[in-house]
Amino acid sequence: MRKLWLIFAQSATIALAFFMVISILKPELLSWRGNSVTIKEVAPSSKTEVISSYSVAATKAMPSVVNVFTSKEVQAQRNPLMNDPIFRHFFGDRIETRPQRVSSLGSGVIVSSQGYILTNHHVVESADEIQVALADGQSIPAQIVGTDPDTDLAVLKVNLKNLPAITFGHSENAKVGDVALAIGNPFGVGQTVTMGIISALGRSHLGINTFENFIQTDAAINPGNSGGALVDSSGNLIGVNSAIYSRSGGSLGIGFAIPASVAKQIMEQIIDHGSVIRGWIGVEVQDLTPELAESFKLSSPKGTLIAGVLRNGPADKGGIKPGDILLEINGKPANDSADMLNKISSLTPNSQASIKVLRNQAELTLHISVGKRPKLQQPMEDQGQLN
Repeated sequence: MRKLWLIFAQSATIALAFFMVISILKPELLSWRGNSVTIKEVAPSSKTEVISSYSVAATKAMPSVVNVFTSKEVQAQRNPLMNDPIFRHFFGDRIETRPQRVSSLGSGVIVSSQGYILTNHHVVESADEIQVALADGQSIPAQIVGTDPDTDLAVLKVNLKNLPAITFGHSENAKVGDVALAIGNPFGVGQTVTMGIISALGRSHLGINTFENFIQTDAAINPGNSGGALVDSSGNLIGVNSAIYSRSGGSLGIGFAIPASVAKQIMEQIIDHGSVIRGWIGVEVQDLTPELAESFKLSSPKGTLIAGVLRNGPADKGGIKPGDILLEINGKPANDSADMLNKISSLTPNSQASIKVLRNQAELTLHISVGKRPKLQQPMEDQGQLN
């Protein structure tokens, strides 16, 4: 009997040890355990690199970011007492409304060692005097080379050589989640660096500019940062800070920057021609909603509805009619009005463009001679733009 008991005890011990080993190494083999969940865990590593500082990137980019101070004269408001006939009877019109000088501030980025500085159009708009403060403490006057209100960009020029120009990065390769540093002069406190990530790419339909393709970031951008640099973790320029979404005037973690690739194209045209030359065909456009797509018997709301055509404009002469749905421009799809606007504006004036439209359920390919986008658009459409 004792021998049998020893055999049983040894067998139970071996079986228990076996199940313990299996439960640790291969728990999925023990189906009796119930609804167990298998998860993936990263393997332990002693070589994990932790970045604790972006000082190298900041040190590289900060000398290229400047403070921009502007001032202009504005007509003072008429004294309300002058509207009182009794007051005017005793004092006449001797109380004059004299012009007042208003100052504002912003930021800019040195893009060339020859003295060219990139900033926002709204920073220098209507300015009588522009003063640029460099990172080394120098303060010098600047002149406007040209501006582009449609993208809110402007190019300034200072009479200094060998300036520390920033290095342009590849904004087209930026990804959501990449680290981004915003450098500027918020509230006039002095040069400041804030850190965040790229929150989104290709932001449009915000109603900020005519042409929108913003990088969204949660790096703190405040008043005074406009025109400053958004750089990557290596200190290369990937955007020009332009606007924020805010109810209070301060940063709420939603800032927008113009991609460096777009800023470079605009800057080069302003320096070469004094302004930006864009293609134009003279149409009023409207985004296709699901309801409109259904009424046109479309499978998806892709394309742009032509709501109006300017008489004797390039589109009118090329055969485009109101009610057409614009599908492609030179073989490239135009998914919505913003996409269509960007593609049309990138065309060279006086060139020929192949435009595919849908009319009465039939696709047509029309050839249009592209015109030059006028500086003053006629208000013929609800969106306020002639594309």
